[in-house]
Amino acid sequence: MEQFSSRDTTKQRAIIIGAGPAGLTAALELLRRTGIQPVVLEASDAIGGISRTIQYKGNRMDIGGHRFFSKSDRVMQWWMDVMPLEPSLANRNGSAGLPSSPIQLRYQGKQRELSASQTATSVADAPVDPDLVLLLRPRKSRIYFLRRFFDYPIRLTADTLLNLGLVRTFLAGISYMRAALFPKKDEQTLEDFLVNRFGRQLYKLFFESYTEKVWGVPCSQISAEWGAQRIKGLSLKGVVVHFLKKAFSAKSSTAAKNGISQKETETSLIEQFLYPKFGPGQLWEHVAEMVQQAGGELHMGVNVDRLIVSGNRIAAVEAISGAATGNPQRVSFAADYVFSTMPVQELIRTLSIPAPEEVREVSEGLVYRDFITVGLLASKLAVHEKDGSPLKDNWIYIQEPDVQVGRLQIFNNWSPAMVADPSKVWIGLEYFCYETDPIWNLSDDAMIALAKDEISRIGILRTEDVLDAHVVRVPKTYPAYFGTYDRFDTIRSFTDKVENLFLVGRNGMHKYNNQDHSMLTAMTAVDNIAKGITDKSNLWTINTEMEYHEEK
Repeated sequence: MEQFSSRDTTKQRAIIIGAGPAGLTAALELLRRTGIQPVVLEASDAIGGISRTIQYKGNRMDIGGHRFFSKSDRVMQWWMDVMPLEPSLANRNGSAGLPSSPIQLRYQGKQRELSASQTATSVADAPVDPDLVLLLRPRKSRIYFLRRFFDYPIRLTADTLLNLGLVRTFLAGISYMRAALFPKKDEQTLEDFLVNRFGRQLYKLFFESYTEKVWGVPCSQISAEWGAQRIKGLSLKGVVVHFLKKAFSAKSSTAAKNGISQKETETSLIEQFLYPKFGPGQLWEHVAEMVQQAGGELHMGVNVDRLIVSGNRIAAVEAISGAATGNPQRVSFAADYVFSTMPVQELIRTLSIPAPEEVREVSEGLVYRDFITVGLLASKLAVHEKDGSPLKDNWIYIQEPDVQVGRLQIFNNWSPAMVADPSKVWIGLEYFCYETDPIWNLSDDAMIALAKDEISRIGILRTEDVLDAHVVRVPKTYPAYFGTYDRFDTIRSFTDKVENLFLVGRNGMHKYNNQDHSMLTAMTAVDNIAKGITDKSNLWTINTEMEYHEEK
């Protein structure tokens, strides 16, 4: 069996499975903070995992949409150390290349300042490549329902009440009051979670159809933990409080106009975010280059299929390399540490010594939801803002029950550089499914035809205005909170006992983490190694109990 890389026997080595945000963060942190050499193994030919950017004829697609914001100062600073702020943003308050006052990002009028010292690196060390920058982008998301646009999250505006109509508004109010006065105390399901916070009427109007498109099962079959992890602090009460605070603070100081703050604001209420000029994949491709330049290894097209277990450690990682080029070779990597971002189900299957029967049973019962994006390049959309200008949404949640499409991205609005011809509109229609569903196995032509028909039927785009199209399929995008998930602690207890194995990232932990949460799991794992901490419990509290996520 071939040893795929020459090993410096004077250094310990960490084998990192997956070149997504968690894996690459772990690699760079190990290089910066320890003497351990990272070796990253990526099964595909693309960097970034689901945070990669797909390129098609000069147009770029973001898989799922990735806003670069976090309540973690550590993550925000990490991003800006890797990719500086655009010069016009970094220099706007200062002279001679240094800001005279803190740069702020504004999240619904609340501020968290990034001090001059925090952003000095971004300004003073101006990038050689002016395209390698973070842009400051406005956030706008809406719900499309009843062939009309509703703000997301729901806002108390005249438009909302007019679009709903008197009867629906009245029923929603009564329903919310009932839920507020008599909430279900034992929240078991996602339906319980959402009804408690919005009332049954608003739940059915604005959450039920979209959520069931995403997961393929009724909300009554999904664990309430999904809501606690994704929208923990968001509720109708929070929306009302936010609306009132914004209304009464409209005349606040002008310094608040340019702000970067997210600590006191729910993630669903943010107004601005940072975004790489050419999409999230650009940042992670740059991180991969940094890892290699600092002495780390990156191997593409290497599919890990066996972890050699010795006692309570992983001694080596085996894989197949070169299968895509028609020259498959079996390769082996000796390991002092192993970071896994591969799906937990696959991880358990790769163990050279079978896991206990109960662990295998839970692992095989885990469910993953798969994802299809259809990119459509068009001359124009059939809908626009009230003033006649193009739609400003980053993405639109399609609540209409008569189509399968679940969400729509407008890539132009993430960054103008995402579309090759700025006179055209470049959109992505997102479909959620299982690999066993008929839609997953449609030909690209059939998938494009379906997307064009659906988007035309709901009135957003005319078929004749479509100029080109591209289909991307991404398996195992969303770890599901049903199946055997309620017994996942069995797997965690087992894997935590493997001394040198660290599960990080979304699929690595079977947790629906955001990008910053995935990064923090990797950072925390490196912290533990650097400090000699063997208890892994702090990894599992990220995105559940930590203050930075959403207000309690």
